[in-house]
Amino acid sequence: MRIARIQTPKGPVSGRYADGVVTADDGTYVVGRDGSLTYPCLPSALYCVGRNYVETLDQMDYDRPEVPDFFIKPPASLIGPERLIRYPSWTGELTYAGELAAVIDERCRDVDTADVPAKVRGYTILNDVDALDQSGRTARKAFDTSGPLGPWLETDLDPRTLDMKTEINGEVRQDANTESMLFDPYEVISFLSRRFTLLPGDVVAFGSPANPGTIEPGDDVEITYEEIGTLRNSVVEETV
Repeated sequence: MRIARIQTPKGPVSGRYADGVVTADDGTYVVGRDGSLTYPCLPSALYCVGRNYVETLDQMDYDRPEVPDFFIKPPASLIGPERLIRYPSWTGELTYAGELAAVIDERCRDVDTADVPAKVRGYTILNDVDALDQSGRTARKAFDTSGPLGPWLETDLDPRTLDMKTEINGEVRQDANTESMLFDPYEVISFLSRRFTLLPGDVVAFGSPANPGTIEPGDDVEITYEEIGTLRNSVVEETV
């Protein structure tokens, strides 16, 4: 089942999604007629894991981490599908990274790996946009529009063996499978739950496959994960 949020003139509405229609408790909403899809959850934080694919470690000459290597994006970074990624004036090196992400369903802490699936509402896609020439992860990754998320949640899948690809202007830049993760999604969520109380709607992203690369104003970015769908966003030059 897919769950989506649609932004209507009266505010966001959440419900079951199928064929361009969101079915909520108070009726049906047609995407494009009644509103547009927005990011599918309201997190208190986005927990993002880096250096989690073998190919990425080899490509970037990173040491293999002994435990998941993570950072946090704020909710203010979020934008939904089809929304614009603003290229900040203060960076000259903006990059994409197509990542699988989980959305937590209930407040939890100290979750065993085997119990993680019951704590997850569903899976979606994150583009971990990064101002690579800035100093420190917060400056690089925590700015407005650096967290495209969507297009919806898929509630029924195994996240450990999914094909993915990232296309820039129709050219495939990333092509991988989640089985190449060093720490699988269940291990990552369990690890984080021993350090943070995870809240309903919180996002956990599991890192980027090899070949994250630069984007420029005018570029169209499409990230596709098997069984979920495609997150599409375009890049524009930031205006003051």
